[in-house]
Amino acid sequence: MTLDIEWLQEPVAALDDAARQAAEQRQGRLTKPAGSLGRLEELALRLAALQGRVRPRLDKVGIGVFAGDHGVAAEGVSAFPQVVTTEMVRNFARGGAAISVLARELGAELEVVNLGTVADPGPLPGVLAINLGPGTANFVAGPAMDEGQLAAALTAGRDSVERMREHGVQLYLGGEMGIANTTSAAALACAYLKAEPRQLAGPGTGLDAAGVRHKAAVLGRALARHAAVVAAAPDQPKAGNQGPALAVLRCLGGFEIAALAGAYLRCAQRGLPVLIDGFISSTAALTALRLQPAAAPWLIYAHVSAEPGHRQVLAALQAEPLLDLGMRLGEGSGAAVAVPLLRLACALHGEMATFDEAMVSGRV
Repeated sequence: MTLDIEWLQEPVAALDDAARQAAEQRQGRLTKPAGSLGRLEELALRLAALQGRVRPRLDKVGIGVFAGDHGVAAEGVSAFPQVVTTEMVRNFARGGAAISVLARELGAELEVVNLGTVADPGPLPGVLAINLGPGTANFVAGPAMDEGQLAAALTAGRDSVERMREHGVQLYLGGEMGIANTTSAAALACAYLKAEPRQLAGPGTGLDAAGVRHKAAVLGRALARHAAVVAAAPDQPKAGNQGPALAVLRCLGGFEIAALAGAYLRCAQRGLPVLIDGFISSTAALTALRLQPAAAPWLIYAHVSAEPGHRQVLAALQAEPLLDLGMRLGEGSGAAVAVPLLRLACALHGEMATFDEAMVSGRV
């Protein structure tokens, strides 16, 4: 079965240059030396262009968390059993996960989408079940997904964004849960960046050095299995030909990674800023930009993960993350922690007095 994914080709929204210019003029009149708030100033100006508002605001934040299992877990690449994915989906429903706590503290809209786990958790409050199968197939032996599963996963991300827009959110965060998904993310990053597995294989949920070496070996086998698909994928973003990038995602990706890529693209198409989480989310962003390079301005990178491969992915994205706290949990948690910084940047820009308003002498 195949589904319609022509929506992936829709153009991304344009930035509002007039709003940014007006915001720059306001920024220059605020009661502070020029540039004294560092990157907070640039964040406010960037959000002004993204929102089309001279004084941007981030009162309403939406968090979409996607869950799915991975067949490559059968290769022994995770320190935890696959049942943890299902158990964590239940934990999300009970409000006990890290992202659940962070969403409450931020007053954020939280949506959990279960795309397919080995163990079915059954109906859960606050969890949308979209069963694409009991996880992906083991990509060491063949493609992770068929075309229908890939299209449905991408579309699940798109639809999450549309639901969040109905709630009036001003910023979208994507999160994920899936045992062995750092292996899938590393495989995708190797394929897109033409990198060696040893450069991107990391401990994930807590592998020791021997476990990381085994993981790299598994990645090498997978990349060899799909060598023709990997070779056909461009090593730099290139507009106008989504097929090779989609083939890599179908062969090596995960349901939740594809959903995140779909969500990021839809945000860019709808003009909704995105705050990107760690290694897996950034690899989904790398995927999204292989499909639509023009989406790049809509993606803001929250933090540097402790997962070793993340820095290489961020370098390829030419990203300047906001935080480096040694986090590697996933779920969208690192992005959620960065939300207060963005809110403070908006508050400083929008609420500080100008020199005229405060009757303070300006620079001579």
